[in-house]
Amino acid sequence: MLRFSRMQTLQKFVAVHTSVSNHFNQERYLYSRANFKLNRAAALAEWGLLCSA
Repeated sequence: MLRFSRMQTLQKFVAVHTSVSNHFNQERYLYSRANFKLNRAAALAEWGLLCSA
């Protein structure tokens, strides 16, 4: 966090990082590989829709 010279920049980064992290960070150890891949594909598709808007 020392790389951010302004608090506003840090807050913007954390806000975006939290959204992305929560979207993709699924607790892998709770899912089988097949379910993990399905959930990951759904997350990527939704993220693609959000980015294209």
